[in-house]
Amino acid sequence: MYYICNHFNFLFMSNSLKPEYIFETSWEVCNMVGGIYTVLSTRAATLQKSHPDKLIFIGPDVWLEQKNQLFEEIPDLYPGWKEFTEDKYKLKIRVGRWDIPGKPIAVLVDFMPLMACKNEIYGQVWEQVGVNSIAAYGDYDESSMFGYATGMIIESYYRFFGLTDNNQVIAHFNEWMTTFGAFYIQKQLPSVATIFTTHATSIGRSIAGNHKPLYDYLNEYNGDQMAYELNMVSKHSTEEIAAHTVDCFTTVSEITSLECEQLLDKKPDVVTPNGFEDDFVPKGKQFNVKRQEARQTLKKVAERLLGYSLTDEALFVGTAGRYEYKNKGIDTFIESLKQLASQPDLSKEIVAFLMVPAHIKGFRTDLASVLSNPASTLYSWNRFTTHELYDYYNDSIMSAIHWYHFTNQKLKQ
Repeated sequence: MYYICNHFNFLFMSNSLKPEYIFETSWEVCNMVGGIYTVLSTRAATLQKSHPDKLIFIGPDVWLEQKNQLFEEIPDLYPGWKEFTEDKYKLKIRVGRWDIPGKPIAVLVDFMPLMACKNEIYGQVWEQVGVNSIAAYGDYDESSMFGYATGMIIESYYRFFGLTDNNQVIAHFNEWMTTFGAFYIQKQLPSVATIFTTHATSIGRSIAGNHKPLYDYLNEYNGDQMAYELNMVSKHSTEEIAAHTVDCFTTVSEITSLECEQLLDKKPDVVTPNGFEDDFVPKGKQFNVKRQEARQTLKKVAERLLGYSLTDEALFVGTAGRYEYKNKGIDTFIESLKQLASQPDLSKEIVAFLMVPAHIKGFRTDLASVLSNPASTLYSWNRFTTHELYDYYNDSIMSAIHWYHFTNQKLKQ
């Protein structure tokens, strides 16, 4: 297991270069989507200790007026700054703390107002650095406008609190979704150092996700060519240009470094191994207590969903992470379950959990009802999902479940 590699103390070894302020931006700040959330949230305590309240995370306000369970809003934390940002930059922000160890300052921004002027922003960034947004589709618009908004928030903080060139400030941007923030800072605050980290290249993800052998033929791929072939031109363009223009380009492993060098035509300046603090793992006897509590919770939900009791000896296995069906090995996981279920001498009861953030409407109210009322029974064809999907029949996991003829019916003894 890797433990935290403090990006900033690692990159800036001498005291004269150690940053005074750190701005860290990611789509996963106060927004649990995948592994980047774990990386950022579990090293926050270390950075908060070394840079108390001068470590500021910026994330998307995807919850808007709703309660975000991962965020504690503190309206009077920075008196006047919120109003200054709304008045001068026309952006609404919420200021508070990320509810994780270390309780770092977090700023959530509603970036949607920028959607009205996205074409102008794309034009400016094209003229500035040459990012090709003309082929944009899907989540590119929202991601780019969020990234641009993070740059505006950093500038707003810088101006409001009177920072100058004498203050050593860095802005760290994670993944292609935040690159427009780096471009904004390079233009508006050139004295602020910019770091861009890719945790996996967007075109590499696409190559692998389209069932092409990424690493077997890595040296044969051309990133720009593959971007055109796989309709990834805009995402690849913004990531590639960010890698070449920021002050420091980093990635999280040696193999991803090779991927960057081949597909982005840029060798990372530094490789900072991904890892996490393990302080969230219960210690000693408390570990067994928490483990048993978690097992009982999973067992209760599974029994109410399945409609029958599970044995105390049932084996629970699971996988979790970002919903990338092939890249995260979900396809292999489900296929292995089918092969296991086909074994004639299999006698142990096994329950598999796939915990991924899918396109959902919300939790299932019928399941919630039977969980709160043990005397009731769940009557539904759906014995698979705890939440309501928008499109069951085009969901990759549901399609695989039906393809392999899993029914979740109780087996006859």
